[in-house]
Amino acid sequence: MSDLTNSVKNTLTSLISGAGGVVSTAQNVAKDNVVKAVQGVGTVTESGTQAITDVITGGVEAISTAGVSVTDGVVGLVRGVVDGAKEVGVDTTEAAGEAASTVVKTVSEVGGDVGEAAVSAVTGAIEAAGDVGEDTGTLAKGAVMGILKAADEISSEAGSLVRKALLNAATLPHDIIDALLTGKTE
Repeated sequence: MSDLTNSVKNTLTSLISGAGGVVSTAQNVAKDNVVKAVQGVGTVTESGTQAITDVITGGVEAISTAGVSVTDGVVGLVRGVVDGAKEVGVDTTEAAGEAASTVVKTVSEVGGDVGEAAVSAVTGAIEAAGDVGEDTGTLAKGAVMGILKAADEISSEAGSLVRKALLNAATLPHDIIDALLTGKTE
């Protein structure tokens, strides 16, 4: 586990236990740590994608043991890393895809529901688009592509679970989800 992963995990664990807003706490910690890691504040400079992976991993691990909503935490983590990526010049679509992929992998590792995590990751990407002034569809697509790749790497069962969850989520843009999952544009 990297120093950044441990730092995020420790910071989130201490803040969440005393905080009311899981989404905003996770978002702020994620953004701050991506920015610091990419800019090289405090430790060795990391690439944008490595910083995103480390922040999401530490965040999901902390949230999964803190007794709070993992789905809310995931929304905040994804929003935060996309916000941080935008601030330091990392491509936001790549950031959304990397964040969503890492969410699914880490939630699977800690024994969580990968379907719920997938929906939360896309929700986080969509909300992040509003935060940073990017196209909602583009960031949602990046997140979905990252999720599908990660879920299929885990197992065919995980791939099926996330596809079903994404298609059945009432809060997601179905035109984008349907096009990505079925190849149909109408």
